[in-house]
Amino acid sequence: MTTPHISSPMDIAPEWIDYNGHMNMAFYSVLFDRAADEFYEEVGLGAAYAATRGFTTYTGEVKIRYLQELHLGQTLRVHSWLIDHDAKRFHSWQEIHAGDGTEDSFLAATAETLALHIDMSGPKVAPFPPDIAAGLDAFEAKHGLAQMPEGGGRAIGIPRR
Repeated sequence: MTTPHISSPMDIAPEWIDYNGHMNMAFYSVLFDRAADEFYEEVGLGAAYAATRGFTTYTGEVKIRYLQELHLGQTLRVHSWLIDHDAKRFHSWQEIHAGDGTEDSFLAATAETLALHIDMSGPKVAPFPPDIAAGLDAFEAKHGLAQMPEGGGRAIGIPRR
């Protein structure tokens, strides 16, 4: 894998802990979304883009794999890569990493997302303007994946014999 975009450190909020004593599944999505907001800024797709240009992104599909429990007091960072993009969509891969990079650190979850570029006047899917397409190209050159990561591209289902 190439060098990921690494988010700012994030902490688990006490209200995210469920009756099982670990972080509720809904908040994994929150962490992935907050990290996406950070890399969207680098591409040019941040809040200012939506506010001033009338375009935004919608999530078309997301698949989260929960690999290890997360608990109150853990610090997290989300690593993000671009798998692919075309004129109107991009496909990203993200990983939540818990810990400080020592031997106690671990991969807690992954998310695979297909995002759509939206003309808010429709709303309808629309091509990226040239500057945003160039931003995606640059992001992919720096944080792109040449092949599908382990666990990516899989369908959800129960294998039958």
